[in-house]
Amino acid sequence: MRDPQEPFQGLSAAEAAARLLREGANELPRARRRGPARIVLEVLREPMLALLLGAGLVYLALGDTGEALILLAFACLSVAITVVQEARTERVLEALRDLTSPRALVIRDGARQRIAGREVVRGDLLLLAEGDRVPADARLLRAEEVMADESLLTGEAVPVRKRAGEGDAALRPGGEDLPLVFSGSLIVRGTALAEVTATGAQSEIGKIGASLSTLELQTPHLQQQMRRLVLVFAALGGVVSLAVVVLYGLLRGGWLEAALAGIAVGMSMLPEEFPVVLAVFMAMGAWRISQARVLTRRAAAIEALGAASVLCTDKTGTLTENRMTIAALQLPDGETFMAAPGLPPPAAFAALAEAGTAASAPQPFDPMERAFHALAPPPGDGTLARSYALGPDLLAMTQIWDHGTHLHAYAKGAPEAIARLCGLRGAAQAALLARVEALAGAGLRVLGLAEADCVGDLPDSQHGFDFRFLGLAALADPLRPEVPAAVAECHGAGIRVIMITGDYPATARAVAQAAGIADGRVLTGDKLAAMRDDELAAVLPDTTVFARILPEQKLRIVNALKAEGAIVAMTGDGVNDAPSLKAADIGVAMGGRGTDVAREAAAIVLLDDDFGSIVRTVRLGRRINDNLRKAMRFILAVHVPIAGLALMPLLLGLPLLFGPVHVAFLEMVIDPVCSLVFEAEREERDVMRRPPRRANEPLFSAGAMAWATAQGALAFAAVGAVMWFAPGLGLDALQVRGLTFASLVLAIVALILVNRTGSASPIEAMVRPNRAIAAVLPLVAMMLGIVLFWAPAQAMFGFAALPGAMLAIPPLVAVALLLALEALKALRRQPGGI
Repeated sequence: MRDPQEPFQGLSAAEAAARLLREGANELPRARRRGPARIVLEVLREPMLALLLGAGLVYLALGDTGEALILLAFACLSVAITVVQEARTERVLEALRDLTSPRALVIRDGARQRIAGREVVRGDLLLLAEGDRVPADARLLRAEEVMADESLLTGEAVPVRKRAGEGDAALRPGGEDLPLVFSGSLIVRGTALAEVTATGAQSEIGKIGASLSTLELQTPHLQQQMRRLVLVFAALGGVVSLAVVVLYGLLRGGWLEAALAGIAVGMSMLPEEFPVVLAVFMAMGAWRISQARVLTRRAAAIEALGAASVLCTDKTGTLTENRMTIAALQLPDGETFMAAPGLPPPAAFAALAEAGTAASAPQPFDPMERAFHALAPPPGDGTLARSYALGPDLLAMTQIWDHGTHLHAYAKGAPEAIARLCGLRGAAQAALLARVEALAGAGLRVLGLAEADCVGDLPDSQHGFDFRFLGLAALADPLRPEVPAAVAECHGAGIRVIMITGDYPATARAVAQAAGIADGRVLTGDKLAAMRDDELAAVLPDTTVFARILPEQKLRIVNALKAEGAIVAMTGDGVNDAPSLKAADIGVAMGGRGTDVAREAAAIVLLDDDFGSIVRTVRLGRRINDNLRKAMRFILAVHVPIAGLALMPLLLGLPLLFGPVHVAFLEMVIDPVCSLVFEAEREERDVMRRPPRRANEPLFSAGAMAWATAQGALAFAAVGAVMWFAPGLGLDALQVRGLTFASLVLAIVALILVNRTGSASPIEAMVRPNRAIAAVLPLVAMMLGIVLFWAPAQAMFGFAALPGAMLAIPPLVAVALLLALEALKALRRQPGGI
C-alpha cells in the first residue's frame, strides 16, 4: 500500500518484475558447473589412476582377489576424494552469490518494502542505514553523514565518506566523497537514499566474480612430475615385460612359463605405489595440518606451499587485525603519549582522549569511533543534543553535548580542517602540519580534536563556534603480534615476502617495516597500470610493497611472479583477493575474518587467522616433500632387486624363482611401508634453513635416481648371491626359493631403515620415533613367518621348510646390506640429505 508520507515513488511492481525478467536476478550468472559424473570421467583419464585400475584388473585376472580388491579400493577412494575436492572448488561462485544478495529495503509504488537482494533491479530506490550491507551498485540521491566500509573491495580498513550528487558510473571503489555506493560494502554511519545503477555481474563485485570464473586451476607441479614419472615407469615396465615373454619363449620354448615370467616382471616394475603414495601423503598431510587449525581444500597445495618461493600477503586483516586503535595522543606543545592496550592516558591527556569520544557517536559503528570509546569514556554525564556532519567543504564533524547546566561542543576531523576551525595560521599551522606529517609517516591516520563552549543559540555551521585546539590523535590498524616472527622465519627459509595492499604507500611501508618485510621499492597501482609487462618484470626483484593496488592488479602481480619461475603463495581475506588466491600456486585465506569467497577460492584456509600458521604449514609442506622423495627413492630402490631376481633365471638359465603371487606379497609389504612409514617420518633438522626447491626441480634428480639405483643394485647383489650359492649348501629348489625370498624381504627392511633420514646418523635414525614403523615391521615379520613355516602358505608360495642354520642367513644379509649402505650414505651426505 502506498505511504502518503513517502515523497518518492520508485519503480512500480510491474516494471520491477519486467526488469528482473529482462536483466536477470541480482546475482552472478551461474557458470556451467561440473557434476559428479563429469568429474569422475575427467579423473578416470588420469594416467596414475588408469595404472592403478589396470594393476587391479591384472591381479583380478590372475585370480589374486585380495590384492585386486585392495588396489581397486584405493582407486575408488582416489576417485571419491577427487570428486569431493573438485565439487568444493565449484562452490566459489555460490559463496560470491550469497555475499551479493542480502535483504534490501526499497521503495516501490510509493511504499517501502523489504525484498530479497536477488530481486533488486536497476532503477530501484534503496533505503540504506547504518549496519546495512549494500545489495547493488547505486548512486546516492540523498546522504546524511554516510560512511561506508569498502574493505572487501579495496582492502582499506578505514571507512570512506559518501555524498549525494551526480557521478560517473565508471568510478571505482575507494576515495572520499564519491556519490556512489557499491555492492558488498557496509554502511557504518548515516542514512541514504540511492538509485541502483548496476546489479549482478555488472556491479563491481560482480566483475570480480566474472574474472574469477575465467581462471583455470593449474595442475600442481608435484602432480605434473608424478604423472610424467608414472608414464616413464609404465612404458619401461611394458617394454621389459614384453621382451621377457619373447626372449623366454624363443630361448626355452615354454610360452606358458614365458607368459608367467613376463607378468611377474611387469608386476615387479609396475609403479602402482606412486599414485597410492601421493594420495596417502596428501590426505595424511591434510589431516596433520588440520590439527593446527588449518583447513586444506586442495591437499596437493600443502606440499606446494613447502616449495613456495614467494609469499604475497595482503595487509588489512592479514598482517593487521583489521581494527582501529589509538596509537598516540599529542598535545599542542608536542608532548606525546604512546598508547598501549589497557594503559589509560595520563591526566594531561585525559581531556584530549575524552574529547575524541565525545566527538564520536554514542553507540559507535565506525572502527575509528570505537577506538576512541575503547580509550576513554565521554566527559561527564550528558546527552547528545545536536550533530554537525562533515562535508566536502569541511572535513570535520562536531557533537553538541547537553550537560544540564550548559552545552559543550567537541569536534574531530582532518587536522587541516580542525586548524581552520581553531583559527590557526602561519607558524602555528605549519608546526601542526609538520607534526601531522611525522605521525602519518609512521603509517598512522591522524585526526585533530577541538572543543568549544556554547554561548547563546547554536550556530548554523561549525564555523560559528570559538574552538580551542586540544591536540592530535593518531590511529593505527595494529599488526598481528605473531607476524614479525613468522615473516622472519619465512626469510630464514628463503621465502620472499611481498605486501600487496590497497592502502596508501606511507602506511603500507610503515606496516611492512614493522612486520620485518625487507625494505625495498614501494610501487603504487597507478604506476603499475602504466607499466608494460617487461617493465614490471624488471622492477619485481627489488619491490617489496605494492600499494593502492586494484584487484585485477593483484592478479597481474601474481601472474608476473609466476612467469619469472616463482612458486607463489598468496594470502588474503577479502572478496578483492579471490581472483589472485585462485590464480596463485597456493591460495591461503584467513578463515576467521575472511569472506566465504576468499575461503572458497583458496587452497588453504587458516581457521584462526594466525599468520604463524603459514610458517607451520610451510614446515609441514617441506616435511611432506622430503618424505615423499624418500618414499620415491625407496620405491625405485626396492623394484631393482625384485625385477632383477625375476629376470635372473632367464639370463642364467635357472628355473623360475618368483611368480605373480610372490610379487603380490612383496607389494603388500612395500605399499604400507612407503605410504605409511615414510609419511610418518619426522622432519629433517635443516628443513627451515634451506632455500625452497626450484619450481622446475624434478621429483627425481639425477643424483637421487643414481643413489636409489645404487641401493637397489647392492640389495640385488646381496640377495642374488644368496640365490646363486644356496644350491651349493645342499638346499633343493623350493628351499632356495624360500631362502632367497626371506633374504629379499629383510633386504627391503634394510632399505627402509637406510631411507628414513638423510641427515641423521644410523644410531639416531634407529631411535627416531615412528609409530608406523613400530607397527609395520612386526607385521612384516609375522607375515614372513607365516609363509615360511605354515604348511598351507608354503604350498601356495612354493616354499619348503628351511634347516635351522639357514634361517640366520637372511638377517645376516640385511645387516651387511644396512652397514654397507650407511657407509655409502655417509660419503654422499649433504645438508638435508634430499
